[in-house]
Amino acid sequence: MLAFGIFVATLVLVIWQPRGLGIGWSALGGAGVALLLGVVDWGDVGSVWHIVWDATFTFVALIIISLILDEAGFFAWAALHIARWGNGRGRLLFPLVILLGAMIAAVFANDGAALLLTPIVVAILARLDFRPGAALAFIIATGFVADSTSLPLIISNLVNIVSANYFDIGFSRYALVMVPVDLVALLATLLVLGWYFRREVPGRYDVERLESPATAIRDHQVFRAAFPLLLALLTALFLTTLWELPFALIMGCAALVLMAIAGRWFSAGHVHVISLKSVLRNAPWQIVLFSLGMYLVVYGLGNAWLTDTAAEVLVWLSRQGDLVATVGTGFASAILASLMNNMPATLIGALAIDQAEVSQQTQQLMVYANVIGNDLGPKLTPIGSLATLLWLHVLAGKGYRIGWGQYMKVGLVITPPVLLATLVALALWLPALPMP
Repeated sequence: MLAFGIFVATLVLVIWQPRGLGIGWSALGGAGVALLLGVVDWGDVGSVWHIVWDATFTFVALIIISLILDEAGFFAWAALHIARWGNGRGRLLFPLVILLGAMIAAVFANDGAALLLTPIVVAILARLDFRPGAALAFIIATGFVADSTSLPLIISNLVNIVSANYFDIGFSRYALVMVPVDLVALLATLLVLGWYFRREVPGRYDVERLESPATAIRDHQVFRAAFPLLLALLTALFLTTLWELPFALIMGCAALVLMAIAGRWFSAGHVHVISLKSVLRNAPWQIVLFSLGMYLVVYGLGNAWLTDTAAEVLVWLSRQGDLVATVGTGFASAILASLMNNMPATLIGALAIDQAEVSQQTQQLMVYANVIGNDLGPKLTPIGSLATLLWLHVLAGKGYRIGWGQYMKVGLVITPPVLLATLVALALWLPALPMP
């Protein structure tokens, strides 16, 4: 009960963030209390840091890359192209925006897709003079697809990085399993969102209201470097299976290269367009403190009782067959994530799976099902992920206020079918692959 009380208090502080305390200091405060009261010890600090350091710094580097490209106009350029490809047909523009969100989520993580693409989509909708219901359909779709299609690569979600590192899954193996599963998630997302917002999406819009995509580019050097850099980055990440290098090292090098180009470090006399000081100031440094602090609090909760209980549930599910084990693990993870945030839920799931005595194939299914549940499950409630809370804050700043009741009404309808289709796809696909 002491461990549970500390967790609840920490989660409240993380969501509330009194007096600008920030998610990091809130979580670290909870960890400090857990240490003082003996819920965790200093040995646990080392264990948790070993689990989270690579994932955390990989995520920070990825967001720095995303912020630089955003400042250069890369995402606005892509969104304007998508809007023009819609050719004035709203029912074509809607799936195109979803596809753009899926591509950005795959490479730049769910947070990048939700937080960087959403303001751009909002600005385009304002130019097209969409009515409020239609604008809300596009906004919800952008936020939803950022999580529902953040499965294909290890770098697509912080949840993926933590899980892959914990179970020692290589970049290539992870992609082999999850890229086909992500395509099913994308198809299910298109179908569910298309059905849910079928009456809201406008039939026509005026393309002439949109400026040329070229006008969105603010830093041409960064823009020209973007595609070859991303290609080199993805190639290097796939080769990590051979090199056994930390993801953070590769992602950090890519971020430094892009910073050098944006800051004109090797171009004497050239004035830079992008303020690196602003980019670094807006980077999610608090996530470093949050990862260590929140995971320590959850580690204590797991030590107390939650990990053992979850492991028992997983063993029972495994006895019902692999399909039930996969779907059950995914939905259990989703519910846990929606109630306690997906980052702590990921760790609880990983610890329980590692502890549960199940066959190797069933364990593999549970590992990936835990990832899927924690990627998609947060869409059930606003507190399911920090990205959703930040996304709602960004929207409020743009004049679009979505209440928690309104959000859950949509999330509870569109999330379960997409989650179910994705988990079934995993249960059918993974057993057909050779075991690692």
